[in-house]
Amino acid sequence: MGRLSRRGLLQLGGLSTLSALTGNAAAFHVAAASSSPGLKPAAYADVTLLDGPLLDQFRAQHATLLAMDEDALLKPYRTAAGLAAPGDDLGGWYNSSAAFDPPRDMHGFIPGHSLGQYISSLARAYAVTGDEATRQKVQRLVAGYAATITPRLYDGYPLPAYLFDKINIGLIDAHKLARDPRALTALDATLDAALPHLPEKALTRPQMAARPHPNIAFTWDESYTLPENLYLAWRRGAGLRYRELAARYLLDADYFDPLARGDNVLPGKHAYSHVNALSSAMQAYLVDGDPKHLQAARNGFDFVLAQSYATGGWGPNEGFVVPGSGALGESLGNTHASFETPCGAYGHFKIARYLMAVTLDSRYGDSMERVLYNTVLGALPMKPDGTAFYYADYNASGSKTYFEYRCPCCSGTLGQMVADYGISAYLLSDRGAVVNLYLPSKLSWRQNGRALSLQQSTAYPLDSAIEIALATATPQTFSITLRIPAWAGGNSTISVNGQRVPQPIVAGSWHEIRRTWNDGDRIELILDRPLRLEMVDRQHPDLVALMQGPLALFALGDRMLPFTRRELMSVRQVAARSSEWRVVTADGAQSFKPYYAVGLESTRLYQPVSA
Repeated sequence: MGRLSRRGLLQLGGLSTLSALTGNAAAFHVAAASSSPGLKPAAYADVTLLDGPLLDQFRAQHATLLAMDEDALLKPYRTAAGLAAPGDDLGGWYNSSAAFDPPRDMHGFIPGHSLGQYISSLARAYAVTGDEATRQKVQRLVAGYAATITPRLYDGYPLPAYLFDKINIGLIDAHKLARDPRALTALDATLDAALPHLPEKALTRPQMAARPHPNIAFTWDESYTLPENLYLAWRRGAGLRYRELAARYLLDADYFDPLARGDNVLPGKHAYSHVNALSSAMQAYLVDGDPKHLQAARNGFDFVLAQSYATGGWGPNEGFVVPGSGALGESLGNTHASFETPCGAYGHFKIARYLMAVTLDSRYGDSMERVLYNTVLGALPMKPDGTAFYYADYNASGSKTYFEYRCPCCSGTLGQMVADYGISAYLLSDRGAVVNLYLPSKLSWRQNGRALSLQQSTAYPLDSAIEIALATATPQTFSITLRIPAWAGGNSTISVNGQRVPQPIVAGSWHEIRRTWNDGDRIELILDRPLRLEMVDRQHPDLVALMQGPLALFALGDRMLPFTRRELMSVRQVAARSSEWRVVTADGAQSFKPYYAVGLESTRLYQPVSA
């Protein structure tokens, strides 16, 4: 019982070597001997969200997806195929428009682009809930789409790789998660139609711009994101050509090779798509085993974390900034487009899950937790007409607003993200269960061939206590491993059945509890949540975010107060488990809330402070 031992790590992860602990004794840096991940996410159906804000968000998004008009979703495809196309246009970016004139007028930008993500979201929601109406809607959309596929499907389309990638994930999720037998046939026909319009290899945006193009939109395609879902298609039985194409579209020379060498080539690149491309590197590693791709993904994600806001979000104005330039702090006054939410959160969670499963490094779980509570959980709910939330706003005078166009870029990722909450919370190995995210939920799994479950009860992160109850028909020996966040204070404790665990709890590590468990055994984890201030960057040391535990606290109101550092650190929750914090100074009282509790008020994430 205690921190994972070397032997425990090797058994848990199937890894051959463990490097020395570096810097913080917390972070395990593990070198994998094979490309097989040591940990695997729990299955969708094995995690049940319980009452709380995550379940509320999942239910709202699931209801929205079920309410979306199927004729409207299929209309761009039916129109392109010359078929009868009843129903209203969703408009925005989703339907063709004579007004399209990028970047001045973006109506009609990428017709039908998010259909695949909506299908994927519904398939994942079905895998979570088992709701038959959801599965039937998936199958109707797949059948409706399949009837529109012609060799001319991609004629004149500005972003063919972008469109194909989203249709790909929708169809392979429909096949695997919603058991649609026609989905892979539709995928083959889609690939046949797409291939003549795809470049011969992955191209950067400058390389796209150097090719002849009718307008600037044709230079924004993202062929470098294709490999992840092409590898997944091959792994799910679509055929060898998908694996071969995946390898062909790896952006090695311009992206993964320099990242693997430790060269930060992110500045100036489009943020979300290049984080998404890191997941392609991880799939390449898992399938083909080249350690270069693992190193590229690790280094690339480290570069992302090093230029993230206190929320975990990144990429102001959809671009990465130059390290040490002060551009992150400057963005607080010159843009309201601070972080592409929820697509950025979806991409962040994917690469963090891949890396955590292979390396066993708990800091990836810490980063997921930040992004969860401070970005995507606070997204305004999507509406059935395609109205969607896009940018989180960290401006000095920020607010939440819907995007100006319906169905904006990757609007389907919200449904994918919320359906993935459960598989992000728990990972499994031959040794037992790993609890990555603390949220009201139940995990059911089989250990040593026998069924058992654990259930979390908690108001975290508004409270420090997490209680985990075990249920097993017979006593079993296995491990429950808990993530101890890097910010956890020295008063954190773990108890089993009321008895304090004597081993030290190390912030920024995993804590393994291995024993023979009986039905009704209980673990209580108390995470000490100290207040702290985090500056936006070194060039702006007096612009700080107020943090408690994983939460970034946003100041609210039309009149924002000035603070000294001491005044800001005197903030307190107004009551136990309250979602409001308050500080009183000589200038008045200021309220703060975490992002998911913020409504339409004016907000300020970073506070200017004096000594």
